[in-house]
Amino acid sequence: QVHLVESGGGLVQPGGSLRLSCAASGIIFALKAMNWYRQAPGKQRELVAGITSSGSTNYADSVKGRFTISRDNAKNTVYLQMNSLNNEDTAVYYCNTRQRDLDYWGKGTLVTVSS
Repeated sequence: QVHLVESGGGLVQPGGSLRLSCAASGIIFALKAMNWYRQAPGKQRELVAGITSSGSTNYADSVKGRFTISRDNAKNTVYLQMNSLNNEDTAVYYCNTRQRDLDYWGKGTLVTVSS
């Protein structure tokens, strides 16, 4: 059974940083692409960043140069380092992976950027 658990969200001031973590179980983590999505109030869920099993990464234009996705296969964990946060980054952040044509999601972690 696939299980994804996000952590690391919270309240941060504009310009600040946070690091999100997603611990995965029930999958052969090293073989899986992992993604971070976010959903702001009143908006659709959007892809923020992704990392393949080989370590290739991709980012939404809105976060390029500010966010970094990484993975630690020994810990079955994917990270999202978020720097230079602004109000528009306020959202619930979700970890995602796909197995046997099914998408799996964590419950999300809330990031609030506010002064």
